[in-house]
Amino acid sequence: MRVLVAGGGGFVGSHLTDHLLACGDEVVVVDNFSTGRRSNLAHLAERGQIEIVEHDVTEPLPDLGTFDAVANLASPASPDDFARIPLAILEVGSTGTRRLLDLASACGARFLQASTSEVYGDPEVHPQHEDYVGHVDPIGPRSCYDEAKRFGEALAMAHARVHGTRVGIARIFNTYGERMAPADGRVANTFIVQALRGEPLTVHGDGSQTRSFCHVSDLVAGLAALLAHSTAGPVNLGNPDEFTIRTLAEIIIEMTGSTSRIESIPMPEERTGDPAQRCPDVTRAGAVLGWAPSVTLRDGLAGMIDYFRSAESVV
Repeated sequence: MRVLVAGGGGFVGSHLTDHLLACGDEVVVVDNFSTGRRSNLAHLAERGQIEIVEHDVTEPLPDLGTFDAVANLASPASPDDFARIPLAILEVGSTGTRRLLDLASACGARFLQASTSEVYGDPEVHPQHEDYVGHVDPIGPRSCYDEAKRFGEALAMAHARVHGTRVGIARIFNTYGERMAPADGRVANTFIVQALRGEPLTVHGDGSQTRSFCHVSDLVAGLAALLAHSTAGPVNLGNPDEFTIRTLAEIIIEMTGSTSRIESIPMPEERTGDPAQRCPDVTRAGAVLGWAPSVTLRDGLAGMIDYFRSAESVV
């Protein structure tokens, strides 16, 4: 296939690009590099394996040719971004998604919308399944991301109904792994960097809130399976193994051999509305896509820790 990966310079987007190229597909990456990093693609660019177009998808798209598939991963996704660039997040979720949908429709291409578990908000159902409509604060500090992704899903389905666009929606749960930016505010990379530096691992509150961590290699396999399938979804993609944040901190201290301690700090204002629990029901992904995660948390963290140890900016 010839595939457009919007946001291909990002953490997940660059890994999806790797996967598609390994499958023999041709990939064009479109990214404005506001949060994505050219270093994530350097190993491919040096070999001339991809075409990189620096462009903001909220602006009219240049003539990029035709595609068999369009994967929309073009959105800032870290909690720090929610406070820093909320309007840009809303715009890429609306205008950017519409432009990419129009391109996919014009090409007769399959369209993959990378949505998020954040559409469930602070869930009252546990674990979360795709039929749960969520418990979302539409005006809170993190609403820019939650609502941008909810709107993106609505836009994709409306486009499918009106124009017959072949869409697929992936609801992505907490993902970690190599190429995460060291200081983007997400928990796994924050803890690893703090542990490697010998700094306290800062846990919000008592650390009893839970997350389910999916290694990026498992996630990308799920995204590729959905891209190749005909189902519209939505489909949850995540690892149902659930850990408290304090347990994650303890595991990272142990695995890094760090002398760091765990320090409880108050929940920052910009984190208001942070869900107390998050865990995917992946029954649909297994039944429809034949997909299930296989990387354990410790195995995934081992590679991520090695990656951060080699980053001079971290240690």
